[in-house]
Amino acid sequence: MRLDHVSYVTSHDQLADTVQRLGSRLGSTFVDGGVHPRFGTRNFTLPLQNGHYIEVVCPLDHPASDASPFGKAVSRRAAEGGGWLTWVVAVSDVSKVEERLGRQAVDGHRTKPDGHDLSWKQIGVLGTLEDKQLPFFIEWKSLDHPSTDGKAVAKIVKVEIAGDEKRIEEWLGNDLTTALGSDVEVVWLSPADTEGESGIVAVHLMTPTGVVRVD
Repeated sequence: MRLDHVSYVTSHDQLADTVQRLGSRLGSTFVDGGVHPRFGTRNFTLPLQNGHYIEVVCPLDHPASDASPFGKAVSRRAAEGGGWLTWVVAVSDVSKVEERLGRQAVDGHRTKPDGHDLSWKQIGVLGTLEDKQLPFFIEWKSLDHPSTDGKAVAKIVKVEIAGDEKRIEEWLGNDLTTALGSDVEVVWLSPADTEGESGIVAVHLMTPTGVVRVD
């Protein structure tokens, strides 16, 4: 179990501007990740060090964006004005999470503009929908992870989370240090300090020009 990526939502109209703005701040270039046909979304990804990446994702005008849990989560966050959606934990065997949560993982894939298809299984998005502090889980089937899709020059050094550490660890079935890694500092905030909102408040990244806080 390890941190895989962090997911940032924007509207379809603002996708290009958001990707350009974040890429400029981080001194990095996003890669067009293509469309998630099953979820009714599309994304751009930015590779980070330590096997992580940032996803900027938007909902599409597509029935799947209202039918799938991930599409619903992205659409809801976009309607709220966008921002951080969640963090995602990679596992080597998703069947263990299936057994613990009592539900089946769903297949995901997206075809990049170059025609290459990425595939994975994911589970736990319903938990994220119900409680924004909870991450979901992914098992990659493709070998070419998005963190290798370009040169990684930035890395995650701190995450601000509004929520309850014990609740998240119960959901993970593991301790937070294992999930996020010992190199990532966690700052806990009370939802009372964030207008009742839970989940990721900000991510701090070390870049070639210093630490950048993305909220």
